[in-house]
Amino acid sequence: MDAKALWQRYQEWLYFHEGLGLYLDVSRMRFDDAFVKSLLPKFDKAFADMAELEKGAIANPDENRMVGHYWLRNPDLAPTPEIAQEIVQTLEQIEAFAEKIQTGAIHPPKANRFTDIISIGIGGSALGPQFVAEALAPEFPPLKIHFIDNTDPAGIDRILTHLRNHLASTLVLVISKSGGTPEPRNGMIEVKKAYAGQNLDFAQYAVAITSTGSNLDKVAQSEGWLATFPMYDWVGGRTSEMSSVGLVPAALQGIDVRAMLEGAKEMDDATRVPEVKNNPAALLALSWYYSGNGKGEKDMVVLPYKDSLLLFSRYLQQLVMESLGKEKDLDGNTVYQGIAVYGNKGSTDQHAYVQQLREGVPNFFATLIEVLEDRHGASPEIDPGVTSGDYLSGFLLGTRQALYENQRDSITVTIPQVNARTVGALVALYERTVGLYASLVNINAYHQPGVEAGKKAAAVILDLQTKVVGLLQKEKTALSLEQIAEKIGAADQVEAIYKILRHLQANQRGVVFQGNLGQPSSLKISLS
Repeated sequence: MDAKALWQRYQEWLYFHEGLGLYLDVSRMRFDDAFVKSLLPKFDKAFADMAELEKGAIANPDENRMVGHYWLRNPDLAPTPEIAQEIVQTLEQIEAFAEKIQTGAIHPPKANRFTDIISIGIGGSALGPQFVAEALAPEFPPLKIHFIDNTDPAGIDRILTHLRNHLASTLVLVISKSGGTPEPRNGMIEVKKAYAGQNLDFAQYAVAITSTGSNLDKVAQSEGWLATFPMYDWVGGRTSEMSSVGLVPAALQGIDVRAMLEGAKEMDDATRVPEVKNNPAALLALSWYYSGNGKGEKDMVVLPYKDSLLLFSRYLQQLVMESLGKEKDLDGNTVYQGIAVYGNKGSTDQHAYVQQLREGVPNFFATLIEVLEDRHGASPEIDPGVTSGDYLSGFLLGTRQALYENQRDSITVTIPQVNARTVGALVALYERTVGLYASLVNINAYHQPGVEAGKKAAAVILDLQTKVVGLLQKEKTALSLEQIAEKIGAADQVEAIYKILRHLQANQRGVVFQGNLGQPSSLKISLS
């Protein structure tokens, strides 16, 4: 396509949202009009499915749940007055709590004000708040946030060591829908012990964000924690940023949560339009379908050209991959759907993997995120008439052009600046895109059976560990791996038993190996 035709295509497929100042350019996705026309019946169904979802239909049939994250930014859409009232009241409670914490009306026993936050969560209870904190927190926030988002002991130690002299002024958020998810539960127990080690009453520093009546809620109520905020059954983790999960930590950091909700609401309105060309989420879903033939055959590379948006690719990883990575479709057919997502940031990518994107395996499409405003205030010139921001913009446009010249497709999303409204809009845009795409390929975007399978498998390993240690405590002589497996009735689990014992031995848990470490079958194992 020559330059004139390409310019015409750009204008034909450019979407612009005047209120948000957001542009979406899908002109470098090489679909044609016939392809678009062929998908229109699927889109009619997708728009209808989304309308029913917003009305309160059971959109997650596997778990018999409604899917209501759209109601969070527009309570008038909620299917019952009770749900609408709860959304409004919760937001008011969050804002009132954040103000009391920031002004010192609520303060720790041994300090005038809270200065820091430890946020304990996993998956959507961490990725959304982390992304928003990185994108929107002021340079000197009223409270500085730190995340424990794993059950890695060294990672937990790093946070607690960093805060060892500030623990007496550190608020703790424990975010878990059930209260039983291992990673946040483990983090909570370790942090609780750290507070006890400094003679601090954990309850006077703790806030629970959880389902009403959950195990965590019961603990918080019985111990008298500072506050509890609800997690709703009809909001999944990966779409929970506009719920208490995201709004509590954001409000505490001084982020304008009302503006974030307003930006999401404006985008929800825009992505409700039942016309592909006038709906930015539909244009993205169309592009994803085209690139991967509706089967996820190509990966999505996300490159935000702004440091503050670095974590957007990690946020999208969960939103897209956990929503779309499904073995079965809604009819029970085996389909192996999904889109792999990875990313870095511009222009760091110029010196990382753009070489492969430009000349390597063409198994991807790129999503470039452009921010028009370089910085607050004027920029100094680096070269005559040229600023650092001009270079960054040039790198983005150059990458887009270089990719297109070698038949590599790309999408460009442009926002005027990184602020609470535009971040809320970006979150809402991709939430809707995932929902529309899921309908196009006939899958349930709102459950995660693979995640549950992983949790169950981990529980089996821990149960196996208990049996192995129990056996060794009773045995008076060293045993081989095969003997251990046989004695506990797990003859088919020799490899898992070996790896359990190797981990225990490496952490000075009393396990003694005798034999050749390079030949596991030669080992004799006992407890010291």
